[in-house]
Amino acid sequence: MTLKLYSIFHLNLAFSSIEEEQRPEVIRRCYWPLLRLARELNLSFGIEITGYTLETVAAIDPGWVAELRDLCTGHCELIGSGYAQLISPLVPAEVNRQNLLLGNKVYETLLGQRPFIALINEQAYSAGLIRHYLDAGYRAIVMEWDNPAFNHPEWNPEWRYFPQIAVGQHGEEIPVIWNNSISFQKFQRYVHGELELDEYLKLIARHCAGSNRAFPLYGNDVEIFDFRPGRFSTEAAMAHNEWGRIRILMESLMAEDRFTFVAPSVLLHLLNEPGGGNRISLESPESPIPVKKQEKYNITRWAVTGRDDLTINTSCQRIHDALVARGNASDDDWRELCYLWSSDFRTHITSRRWQSYRRRLNAFVSKSGASSATVDTYPELTSSLPPEVKVTRDERYLSIGISKVKVVLNLLRGLAVDSLIFFDVCNDSLCGTLPHGYYDDISSGADFYTGHVVFETPGRPKVTDLVPVTTDIGWNAATEEVIVAAIVETPFGKILKRVTIGIRQGVITLHYKFFWKMVPVGSLRIGNVTLNPEAFCQDQLYYRTHNGGAEMEAFDVAGKRISHGEPTSFLVSAKQGIGATEGVVEIGDSRKVLRIEVDLSLSTPLGMIISKPVGASYFFRCCFSALEMDETSKKRYLSEGLSCKLTISGLTEATRDIYPMRTPAC
Repeated sequence: MTLKLYSIFHLNLAFSSIEEEQRPEVIRRCYWPLLRLARELNLSFGIEITGYTLETVAAIDPGWVAELRDLCTGHCELIGSGYAQLISPLVPAEVNRQNLLLGNKVYETLLGQRPFIALINEQAYSAGLIRHYLDAGYRAIVMEWDNPAFNHPEWNPEWRYFPQIAVGQHGEEIPVIWNNSISFQKFQRYVHGELELDEYLKLIARHCAGSNRAFPLYGNDVEIFDFRPGRFSTEAAMAHNEWGRIRILMESLMAEDRFTFVAPSVLLHLLNEPGGGNRISLESPESPIPVKKQEKYNITRWAVTGRDDLTINTSCQRIHDALVARGNASDDDWRELCYLWSSDFRTHITSRRWQSYRRRLNAFVSKSGASSATVDTYPELTSSLPPEVKVTRDERYLSIGISKVKVVLNLLRGLAVDSLIFFDVCNDSLCGTLPHGYYDDISSGADFYTGHVVFETPGRPKVTDLVPVTTDIGWNAATEEVIVAAIVETPFGKILKRVTIGIRQGVITLHYKFFWKMVPVGSLRIGNVTLNPEAFCQDQLYYRTHNGGAEMEAFDVAGKRISHGEPTSFLVSAKQGIGATEGVVEIGDSRKVLRIEVDLSLSTPLGMIISKPVGASYFFRCCFSALEMDETSKKRYLSEGLSCKLTISGLTEATRDIYPMRTPAC
């Protein structure tokens, strides 16, 4: 049998390092040669294009759109992605829904059709996205094989040659067609002259077998052939006539009986083949948001790196909140927000485009009615506390207890939480500090705190708020809250830290306000929450959150090593994260839940999970990153300051229907 070869060429005129005046050149040098290749060789392949790119090309060169429309009624295939290339696991569910609907409207208007296969933007996948694609009328998605497979060693390697069924956590199912990072990177190396034709053909021939296999020849950018976006100093020099090299390759493959070119939709006929149609979960606790390519290329690059991802993501979140509150937002409003949340403003964007983007973002913040500055109020406090509030203190600890909650704060460690009890849940502290020596394991021989801040930058000592503090304690009668405040001096400036204990709700809130004018490139982790291993059943432990979907995704932790915040190299400070796109992370077992709520109107940090077995026990921590480091990172100038607020509560409810337990109760 022949090896079925399929390709999907990704078109994106919002490409981060391409200036707007270069777009006609990109259309001429990259987009037209692609269509000529399809027309002249009668090739079947997929063309994936955002609605924004399609509109932009139509305004510059309507003839190209007419040619695409004609080709996509024949042997080529339109692949969808939405109006903008936004990173779906990092944005609220309503934005994802609108992005797909608006994209479909553009496809229908300009091309006369709606695609039924979608390429996952930047191959950043989460289980919660399946429902969005189904609701938008998609019948299949395209996702990278390599990273999900790495975290699912139980998968049969033969499955990479057949479509499978991606299964959500709430009964959703959608066929998945595989992309392959190694394959498209090898294609690029051949086109750029780093591999010779014979060498490359041998690589492709390795995938031939007697079975009815299919293999992705290419599934990535078009703007890198006969054009250089200028992202890296290490970009390959322009080979002579790169589209000519692509043509030679295609003609060579077409001349061999071992290969046949097919459109991506043809693969759906292989669902019933042996090796196809297996129901699989692409996500995992270790990698809840798998992304394409090597580990250094991960979800942090659009969340907390770049020129100032955190600030622009927070502004977009405030716009979203304003549009939802208004209730009558127009398509134009949602279209603009989708554009502003595009991935390319968060990576290698040029200085000119960055300035233009910030002006456009700020203008829409004002137009939408969203708050343009950090909302940070300081309530009127009295020094006298109600009799039901029990306060004790010594040189080291401050203990505050009420009927529902008791928290012990370490005065020598910047108000780190030593213990936190929610009496309606149980009498054990659910999270707090694990002192040095808690684990009989030298690799875990440290103090593990809760509620603290850690900043790390290469070649310098870490900066924390774990220092002795002088506190002010007050009572907010309007909200019935005790507020403990302290100021921590750091090399970069002050941190105002407040711990609020609510009598009525029985919760505590950790509020951090950074008076830092400038932050070097590095990693800033806030609101670390360390579980008490004795309070939760190890065999049942899970975490759950939203990653761009309308419902929570849950992940079984028992026995697993999860290290989202671990660096991949000296250049890249973390390798994974959770979107927490509705501002909630829950950690629990079948009997109790620790709930952490992030005030997304103040900032939109990226959640991270760290978990590992330690002897017969385990270590588990959830934290929130306001800054990470990669090749896109720049120094940050915090003109508005930085605020982050986390509310922690305990619940007695079990895991409900979100996460059926597979192990007996402890």
